[in-house]
Amino acid sequence: MDDCASDNESGPGLGAEADALAAPDEADKRKIIHVDMDAFFASVEQRDHPELRGRPVAVGGSSGRGVVAAASYEARRFGVKSAMPSVTAKRLCPDLVFCKSRFDVYREVSDQIRAIFRHHTDLVEPLSLDEAYLDVTEDRLGIGSATRIAQMIRQEIRAKTRLTASAGVSYNKFLAKLASDQNKPDGICVIRPGMGAEFVQSLPIRRFHGIGPKAEEKCRRLGIETGADLAARDLPWLTAHFGSFGEYLYRAARGIDLRPVRASRTRKSVGGERTFHEDQHAAGELRETLERIVDIVWERIERAQARGRTVTLKLKYNDFTINTRARSVAQVVEEKTRFAAIARELLEEQLPLPRPIRLMGLTLSSLEGVAKLSRREKTARAAQLDLL
Repeated sequence: MDDCASDNESGPGLGAEADALAAPDEADKRKIIHVDMDAFFASVEQRDHPELRGRPVAVGGSSGRGVVAAASYEARRFGVKSAMPSVTAKRLCPDLVFCKSRFDVYREVSDQIRAIFRHHTDLVEPLSLDEAYLDVTEDRLGIGSATRIAQMIRQEIRAKTRLTASAGVSYNKFLAKLASDQNKPDGICVIRPGMGAEFVQSLPIRRFHGIGPKAEEKCRRLGIETGADLAARDLPWLTAHFGSFGEYLYRAARGIDLRPVRASRTRKSVGGERTFHEDQHAAGELRETLERIVDIVWERIERAQARGRTVTLKLKYNDFTINTRARSVAQVVEEKTRFAAIARELLEEQLPLPRPIRLMGLTLSSLEGVAKLSRREKTARAAQLDLL
């Protein structure tokens, strides 16, 4: 097992603001585990189809407008990643094998994994089918060691599902999630109390949850390349340059996260957004982008087994003003074709746009019959979708 702990207990740049934002003692005593399955969907396909083992595999549609939902580690070595257009993925990796999504199978395996989690603690906060936070401060079996529990969970997952998981162990959610990604795949990393600030400050800024390409570019323009660079900026400076996001960055650079693990929340909506590297204005480009977002969001709707009656289109213009348009229907949206048709109608009603946009998003809400699920953190979703 790799241990990510280090010797220093604090980092540079701590001042009066740090005292005001510091975590209370009880938060420092939490024992948090973040478990993340390794290339979950693709790994399930490789498990169930032995001929795919060792080969680059993508889950998702292979058609011209298809999108990669997940990629095996063999495919990732070629640059293939989730949310990438299938045509781009095939260009990067000509030998890529596409598998159709089987969410009924993925959910069944996810249920097995969650049962393992709940064998150890009632405080389980799923983020998606393949990852969750666990608070094992008071574990059900009386083991006491979060590291030992994480090892046991990974062993149990391998034995029952023939899949591998990576785990991060620390004293808060932010650090545990960073740690779970440190030694992937099939690894574990422990960040011990007092070591979070040094660990975070050694990371490149792109590793911070919530910092996508746009935010990373802005940080670089401001001379921020690493967590240590970020920690050297005080709170007023960060707020002046990043607004309310500045407080998050201030805390993150010091390894501070006060959020508790929440066992369950009722999902109110399912959606996704994409921020463009270049502003878009042409009707053809906008229609093509909408189709890709429909694919991505419908994958999430299927994962959540969600059905709703309201579709919302969000447009953020290049002057940062936001325009939203929503349409509610009498019957729940059961099919992707219906969801896509409503989304297209909403976009067509806005064309031609008065000025270019930098972001487009779609959301399905007014949900019915949805099981209680933990809400994916805003920062984590932003990192995945490059929202910032």
